[in-house]
Amino acid sequence: MEVYHQVKEFAEEHATGLAVVIIAGTGLIAIRRWMAGGECRSEARLDGKTVLITGANTGIGKETAVDLASRGARVILACRDMGRANRAADEIRKRSGNGNVVVKQLDLASLQSVRALAADVKATEERLDILINNAGMMICPKWKTEDGFEMQFGVNHLGHFLLTNSLLDLLKKSAPSRVVTVASLAHKQGEIDFDDINLERCYDPVKSYRRSKLANVLFSRELAKRLEGTGVTVYSLHPGVIRTELGRHVTQSLPLWELIMYSPLMLLWPFIKSPWEGAQTTIYCAVDESLQNTTGLYYSDCAPKQAAPQACDDAAAKKLWDISASMVGLA
Repeated sequence: MEVYHQVKEFAEEHATGLAVVIIAGTGLIAIRRWMAGGECRSEARLDGKTVLITGANTGIGKETAVDLASRGARVILACRDMGRANRAADEIRKRSGNGNVVVKQLDLASLQSVRALAADVKATEERLDILINNAGMMICPKWKTEDGFEMQFGVNHLGHFLLTNSLLDLLKKSAPSRVVTVASLAHKQGEIDFDDINLERCYDPVKSYRRSKLANVLFSRELAKRLEGTGVTVYSLHPGVIRTELGRHVTQSLPLWELIMYSPLMLLWPFIKSPWEGAQTTIYCAVDESLQNTTGLYYSDCAPKQAAPQACDDAAAKKLWDISASMVGLA
């Protein structure tokens, strides 16, 4: 009883302060729940189906792999670092209870590596039901791919462009099948200068990232048109702002004044999505039954969203396709 009275007296003396704490705490919980976004509710099984996920050794790619393996799929992790990929595969097998998880090497900064993986998959896999273009680079220094392309455009767009096109026959054979490309809300600030596709005149890491994400959405839009009637459906998405390794190159790329300007955003770190939360829209686009007859749309928080006007430009989408095909040797 003595403890009860002490607590009661403390509460009465500090009623205003406690009310502020409770209100603030409730507000913080509400913010955190809002930041978490949507959740894929589908219970669809994937037994007998095969999924390929690029960059699946970490972040939302790994969480996506765990979920789809848990649904019974054969999951192929296509990754650059084989050591990390093999460790991730062991974790995915344990967490999902599915031993049918395999690792294949893929360096999206090398067209030769992309072609080698596609040839391997076509030679060894009888089917491919879901292709998830997940891997990416974000705000890196002015680097070039093995083939001389600007790195973010080369990895985020061109590598996946070639990979998807190289696997289309297998996807069509396995129809109904899906192609899911992880883009970003950043596409809304993106612009593509077709006269300076590699940003040779003036490289800006943020501009490059936004441009590559716009390319992801335009690519998905044009791909959906080209695959009409084949049974292969296409989706692009914004996963949200997530606590992953994607931003690891930011400090190397941005000048000090920009890092200082963005530093207050670190206060939001506790509210940012976890990798599991960030994977939900990818999973939704990959498995949700309600999307089986829908193609070419853009999603966020497990719901269709309106893409930016420049991402809905059919002429730009076709032009990007033609230029990309020429750059990767498909034209």
